[in-house]
Order: sequence, then structure tokens, then C-alpha cells
Amino acid sequence: MADRADRTRWTAPLRRRRGPGWAEQTPTWRAARPALIADALKRASARPSGNWFVVGASRDVRPGSPCGRTVGGVEVVLWRSRSGDLRAGSGVCPHLGAPLRDSRVVCGTLVCHWHGLALDGSPFAGWQPYPAHDDGVLVWVRLDAVGGEEPSDQPVVPARPATATGVDAVFTAAGRCEPQDVVANRLDPWHGSWFHPYSFVDLTVAREPQGDTDDAFVVDVSFRVAGRLVVPVRAEFTAPEPRTVVMRITDGEGATSVVETHATPLTAADAQRPRTAVIEAVVAASDRRGFALARAAAPVLRPLMRRTAGRLWRDDLAYAERRWALRSTGRFPG
Repeated sequence: MADRADRTRWTAPLRRRRGPGWAEQTPTWRAARPALIADALKRASARPSGNWFVVGASRDVRPGSPCGRTVGGVEVVLWRSRSGDLRAGSGVCPHLGAPLRDSRVVCGTLVCHWHGLALDGSPFAGWQPYPAHDDGVLVWVRLDAVGGEEPSDQPVVPARPATATGVDAVFTAAGRCEPQDVVANRLDPWHGSWFHPYSFVDLTVAREPQGDTDDAFVVDVSFRVAGRLVVPVRAEFTAPEPRTVVMRITDGEGATSVVETHATPLTAADAQRPRTAVIEAVVAASDRRGFALARAAAPVLRPLMRRTAGRLWRDDLAYAERRWALRSTGRFPG
């Protein structure tokens, strides 16, 4: 009887929807008010980050190999101890400046490949470790000199589906812009079905931010799967800290799934040609019984998830870069 009831309640995850043609859509430019987007960006920028920066995927830092990144013009090296704990510090060897990202990890100790200087993650001869955090999907580094804020013990990690219930993938790209340009892109949901018609159909902003206590964009949208097949959902966009925007599915297929967009500066704050990394984590979840197969096939699904994110960011980085180019020449406020 229970199995029969389950079959009765079963609904297909996909819908057939034609949707309006691209030129037949209702224009959204009046709703996408520059002042509204600017206010949302201003509120996000005022929130504390504790000087934490996302530097990549947790699986990028593999046991036995160092991982090098640049954040705000600062070289950073990350590796794992013998027990698997995350270590981080300056990527410049304190002896003669060798790039530690090219060194080796021996029994959990970072060994410089120029002269064999060994670093176990403790302070040594002017070399200082950086606080690091592995949240299971992403790795973070705290750089107080870059962030310039009051430091915190932990980064602001958005709530996600439980690790055992979701499938995660992390996409990374970089563009000539500043973090605020990436965040502004995500705080403009109105561009979705115009700029990305290959991915979104019938996008409607159901509710705009009401202020600091209700600072979310609520969006009804159908994700295009193939042809007329779509997945309709309701999603909420929030900015929990200055360099992060989270899209969370609140209703529909895949409820509780999240897409976290993190903007990490690669160059120093005074760089004339700034570069910013977009590090986007997708954590998909579903209460359908068949989703266990998706979890089992995660290694195959991750490249497809990254490819989907890459298609969107090919266009959205152009948006962010254009915004920076206009701001930097005084042709656009910001």
C-alpha cells in the first residue's frame, strides 16, 4: 500500500513549456532599477567578512601536493598535513623567495624545492601561516592585511544541504573586474532570461528586497533542460557577506539546493587592471529516491555541472567586465 501511495504522489521533475520568444518577452529594464541594485550592493558591501577569502574547491588541495593561489596580490600556498588538516601560509619561501606552490609535501610537511627548507605550518624565520578553513566544499584563507576588517575565527559559510545528501561541483574563472562587479551581476536577476535565454525561461522577480531585515530577491524561473523541457522553481538570492551571493531553491524541484557565487580579488586593491576570480559552488539536492543514483554518479556529473556554470559565466563575466570598464572611466556610477 505504501509503495502504491508513493507512485500516486510521484510527479515528473520536468515540464513542457514553450515560453515567449526572446523578443516577445516583457521588458525588464524598468524593474531593474540601477538604484535598487546599487542599494543591495551597498548593503552587501557593509557586511563583515572577517577577512576570509574563498580560494578554491576542497578537493583542489590534495594530500601530498601543494596548491598555490594569489589573493589580493598576495601569494598563498595551501597543503594538507599528514592527518589531512588544511594548512596555509605565504607562498614565498623565507629563505630566498622560491615559489612554494612548486614545492613538495613530504609526510604532511611542505619542503621547498630550492634548498629543502621544511615548513610544518608553524611560524618559521619570518614565514607566517594564515588561518585556513575547509568547509567540505570550499577552502578559505584569512588575510587580514588584504581584508582590512576586524578578523573573525570562522568565515561566513552559507547553509547547505547535508554533505551526504547532495552533489557538489565547483567552477572557477577569472575576469578583469573587481569583486563588486561580480556581486552586482548576481544582484540583478532581471537579466536572466534576456542574457541567458539558453538557460532560463519565464523569469519573474516575485519580490524585491525590503531592506536590511528582508534583503532577498525572490525569483520564479524555469531552468531550461532541453528544447521545451524545463524545471520550474522559486529561488531566493541573498548576499551574506561582501563577496558572496547565494541562490537557494526554496520551492520546486531540488528545494534546498544552493548556488554560491564567491568573488575573490586576485590583484591588489590599487591595481590599475584588477582581476577577480569567480569561484562558484553548486550543491544540488533532492528528496527523490532516485537521487541516490546521482550521488553515486557524482564524478561523472561534476564536469557537466561545471560546464553549465561555465556557459553562464562566459556571458556574466562579460557583464562584470563591462561594468568595471565603465566605472573605471567614470561613465557609470559605482
